[in-house]
Amino acid sequence: MPAPLDLTAVRRDFPILSREVNGKPLAYLDNAATTQKPASVIDAVSDFYREENANVHRGVHYLSMVATDLYDHARARVAKAIRAGDGGQAIFVRGTTEAINLVAATFGRAAVGQGDAVLITAMEHHANLVPWQRLCAERGAELLVAPVTDGGDLRMAEFERLVADPRVKIAAFAEVSNALGTRNDVVALCRAARAHGVATVVDGAQGVAHGIADVAAAGCDFYAFSGHKVFAPDGIGVLWGRRELLAAMEPYQVGGGIIERVTFTETRYQPPPVRFEAGTPNISGAIGLAAAFDYLDGIGWEAIRAHESALAEQAAAQIGAIPGARVIGQPAHRCGVVSFVLDGVHPHDIGTVLDSEGIAIRAGNHCAQPLLERLGVGSTARASFAFYNSFEEVERLTAAVRKAAAFFG
Repeated sequence: MPAPLDLTAVRRDFPILSREVNGKPLAYLDNAATTQKPASVIDAVSDFYREENANVHRGVHYLSMVATDLYDHARARVAKAIRAGDGGQAIFVRGTTEAINLVAATFGRAAVGQGDAVLITAMEHHANLVPWQRLCAERGAELLVAPVTDGGDLRMAEFERLVADPRVKIAAFAEVSNALGTRNDVVALCRAARAHGVATVVDGAQGVAHGIADVAAAGCDFYAFSGHKVFAPDGIGVLWGRRELLAAMEPYQVGGGIIERVTFTETRYQPPPVRFEAGTPNISGAIGLAAAFDYLDGIGWEAIRAHESALAEQAAAQIGAIPGARVIGQPAHRCGVVSFVLDGVHPHDIGTVLDSEGIAIRAGNHCAQPLLERLGVGSTARASFAFYNSFEEVERLTAAVRKAAAFFG
């Protein structure tokens, strides 16, 4: 067992956690939406703007060379974090949504044609559903959906049956469901797809914050995630892809910074990853992302995962024991998320009561409308945990849910 976290020391690293909301200490339990930032990440971004700000890859002056070194280091640091070897296959984007759209608009348009199919699962975030839905509509292809159980787990046998359909060219699936916390067996899913020559796209937005991203072990073709989900700034994310696939893909956007040579009749592009980063990139965001991974390594991923798992399991058990409350989804492997409903109470009203107690959760459909409809609900209240949350905050959450149940009951 990993050594327990020094939670008092950890919480000191996050300035926002010391504030009050509605006269109560903040209990921030909306980490699946976005995570808070440690002081080391805030300082890394601030220091760049104070001391090193310049554009990258374009100047020979001192500041430009320093900024370029920091940006290139960030790319290598990201590759290390997701166990991807060197950084040459890691593209900086705005986030998971842009990364998936990039793959759909480039690789997808080349790979999927009339009569083909794309396979997703019933638990996908809209960002890993709508781009494929649109691609299929444009190309005359079919969108296939692997179903889930009543508990919110993927029906693996059905996925294996669907991915064997010779029409399927791409399979796209979440590493972790943002609505339920279900952790999928990405290795098994990629293996099943690879056996039939199907390319794989993994939505790692929720998985990366729990330290489970491992593109080498997964054997995936593309992996996407957002920095703001992993204690880094917003507006920065990563698309990792297999080198040979990236080399064959056309740029998603064109402009400055990606050019090898231009004439008025022809343009030749730089090789990946620069080919996909037209314009001035989010340099400070990349630096902040590298700093976040440095910080997390210092805390220790085993301790992080153990603490978050214990928090989620306690919350699921305690909320599930409240009369009138129902936890939505009972996945075999839960990763940091507990979604729930109260009989006769709208989740927005639950969220309002909890906010009055200083507790921040998310209420709504979590950009996963088809999944919630499959499970018989229109929306849920969702508590999502990070390693800086405490068991005391779980107790406060439970007490506040009981208060909401009594108030509206």
